[in-house]
Amino acid sequence: MFARLFVATAIVFAALPAGAEVRTALFAGGCFWCLEADMDAVRGVISTTSGYAGGTSTSPTYDDYERGGHREVVEVGFDDAVISYHDLVATFLRTVDVTDDDGQFCDRGHAYTTAIHALDADQAKEAQVAIEEGEKVLGRRIVTPVEGPVKFWKAEEEHQDFHLGMKKRLTWFGFVDQTKAYKRYRKGCGRDAEVKRVWGDQAYRGVDRTM
Repeated sequence: MFARLFVATAIVFAALPAGAEVRTALFAGGCFWCLEADMDAVRGVISTTSGYAGGTSTSPTYDDYERGGHREVVEVGFDDAVISYHDLVATFLRTVDVTDDDGQFCDRGHAYTTAIHALDADQAKEAQVAIEEGEKVLGRRIVTPVEGPVKFWKAEEEHQDFHLGMKKRLTWFGFVDQTKAYKRYRKGCGRDAEVKRVWGDQAYRGVDRTM
């Protein structure tokens, strides 16, 4: 499995045109398993890494990141010759409930709140423009904040590409493949249904799950 992922990643990087620049974005969008899956389906995205950011503790783990004040985040590497940062932010916004300031879907609390961590002043400006455009579409305020750069801590390997894993996991449904567990969690948490309720026909705009 991991060999196939490595080969696929290598092919993507080999296919980048000469002079193309891989830039980095950092988003908090609730469950990082779900956000990573969505960002993987955006054209121009080169890599996604689940992790923790924004808190005060060092070397956070899945067991203690909330106590350290961190959010679950995804670091996104993207080719800005294919997708601009502005458009990537616009897509990100349409994968979350931008009206909820106390978590996302069934996951509650600061650790699951949304945020855009702009890594420089240009990103901050582009993110704010995307938010203002989104507010015009919704006709209401977007509560997702634009915050400054923060230290990114990579999550444990078991959380990377969780939506693609085939390891057996113990769930309420018994031992099932990780991918099936992820899909059941996502549906049970109501993520897709709520995003569609908030965004209507613009929900998941830019996300192509057929890729």
